[in-house]
Amino acid sequence: MLYFIVNQTARTGKSSKVWEKVQTLLADVDIPYKFYMTEYENHATELAKMISQKDDMDICIIVVGGDGTMNEVINGIVDFERVRFGIIPAGSGNDFGRGLGIGKDVEENVKRIIRAYQSGRECYQSMDLGKVSWDSGTKSRFFGISSGVGMDAIVCKKALHSGMKTFLNKLHLGKMTYILLTIQTLFSMDTATVEVVYDKESRHFERLIFMAAMNLRAEGGGVPMAPKATPFDGRLSLSNASGIPKWRTFFCLPVLVAAKHERIKGFHVTDSTLAKVTISKPFVLHADGEYCGDVTEATFTCETNKLHMLL
Repeated sequence: MLYFIVNQTARTGKSSKVWEKVQTLLADVDIPYKFYMTEYENHATELAKMISQKDDMDICIIVVGGDGTMNEVINGIVDFERVRFGIIPAGSGNDFGRGLGIGKDVEENVKRIIRAYQSGRECYQSMDLGKVSWDSGTKSRFFGISSGVGMDAIVCKKALHSGMKTFLNKLHLGKMTYILLTIQTLFSMDTATVEVVYDKESRHFERLIFMAAMNLRAEGGGVPMAPKATPFDGRLSLSNASGIPKWRTFFCLPVLVAAKHERIKGFHVTDSTLAKVTISKPFVLHADGEYCGDVTEATFTCETNKLHMLL
């Protein structure tokens, strides 16, 4: 059985047309499926929890929506060993799908999922998930793309309820939201002093602008924070910028977008299974663009081979 969790409001409602096409394609194949429509924030988490506790031997959950819906679903899965996960990207950013080589062709995505479903367990591919914990470990959240503090987290928080994003999505320019909000945030945010403990070393960073724990190479609509990151190596790529004047950082943004920032002094990327971060003042924390809170400490860990994908 295929279980679809559909967010019809993704990409300012355009995902509803994606779902209509998915249903048309499913009508041509003899595969049982059920679908559930999200109706409010975190509803996808509740649906995933309910579905993942069913008695089916293999449970296949397919998201039709964007990165936010994906994150809600993976945080609702109760038994990762029994669940097979698929996605048909229908959001404005789609960093999760893009990071796994999944395009926007709806017909090809449906065929891919059906092919993997019919082929059985041997064709499922397991990928890493990240996990961020805060408030002394009392709160935590899985992430498929990235989690972080500072500039990228502030941008994600602003984008969640941005009228600019709604407007630009209607013009098919949704990715511009993150670029414009990044520029705005860069010159208005405060920096902080940060201590980071990795697997094999500790580092001190002054005037930290952002720290992103990357499971995939890009976030924010395709910005390659960690160009070499892969969700199949058992590690996260911790990318940060610190000690750089804001005006200079502004001129570095094109270099960041071009994935050449590791060559610039002040940018730092380290692969590690974990990173414990202590911050001198409260910083915004996000997981896959979802706001977690303002924190002074966070721990990022890699959960190896956690999510079994229909790829």
